[in-house]
Amino acid sequence: MALLARVADRLYWAARYLERAEDTARIIRAHHELVVDYPGDAMLRWEPLCAISGAVPTLELEPDDVAGERAVLTYLIADRSNPGSIVSCVSRSRENLRTTREVMPREAWQALNGLSQYVDAAAPSAVRRRLRDRFLARVIDDSRRLDGVLDSTMTRANPFRLFRLGRLVERADMTTRVVGVRAAVLLQGDPSRAAAITEEVEWLSVLRSLSALQMYQRARRGPIEGAAVVRFLLFYSPFPRSVQSCLDEIRSIVSALPSPQDVLDCLDRTEQVLAACQPLVSDGHELDDAMDRLQNAIAVLDDAIWERYVT
Repeated sequence: MALLARVADRLYWAARYLERAEDTARIIRAHHELVVDYPGDAMLRWEPLCAISGAVPTLELEPDDVAGERAVLTYLIADRSNPGSIVSCVSRSRENLRTTREVMPREAWQALNGLSQYVDAAAPSAVRRRLRDRFLARVIDDSRRLDGVLDSTMTRANPFRLFRLGRLVERADMTTRVVGVRAAVLLQGDPSRAAAITEEVEWLSVLRSLSALQMYQRARRGPIEGAAVVRFLLFYSPFPRSVQSCLDEIRSIVSALPSPQDVLDCLDRTEQVLAACQPLVSDGHELDDAMDRLQNAIAVLDDAIWERYVT
């Protein structure tokens, strides 16, 4: 089934924006749980979440917002001038899908349209702790619901493949950001966090950021250790949010599309960059640099997909 470039573009970006909104919601929820459960005396700050989202804005903190919680969450949840905020991503995903409804199941459009209406109304108040968890859970659950609708009702043709590619590219990129920003800091071994229980709670938060805790425990059946967590998130292909799993599924989808060789060659190079990270997972500084290289490789892969199937 041939796709117009306009349709391919909007399906691909509808998926990327929706995945970004879902992942941002998950990361915020995990950090909120870390703040609540943290056993140390130090006050945990919220600014690192902006780095995970791919931006480091200059935020003005109010006197009663010393940890930056309100400023950061306003930026990540409700700021329409931030293209990576949840409200912006859901709105852009809806607009892209609205103009491609003819190739999508009706239930998929209804799920995303309902989420968009809810986010528009609830985002400003979701910054407050009392209402935050319900809002974040709704964003995550409705995104998963849309995936379920597509998985169970949409023909496995090129529109489905382009939407799925958008999801996977964004997911792989976000996983590298979580590993690069949060895991690398922990691996550097801040002496003020020497207690084992404190370190384990923080590694729990890293896994929760990617909904990986239960599957990690099933795969490892041992203590939560930093290097093992990083290896799981990067290389454990049975886990669908690992970078390797995303690249494996991208390969499967691209192989079913017309004339895939240029994209597959780029994918080979991306996997080589990922494989080169294997010896570096125990060194925080080296890992941070490696994640930058991997993010650049994923960006090049994104460009290759774009040039071959969207333009």
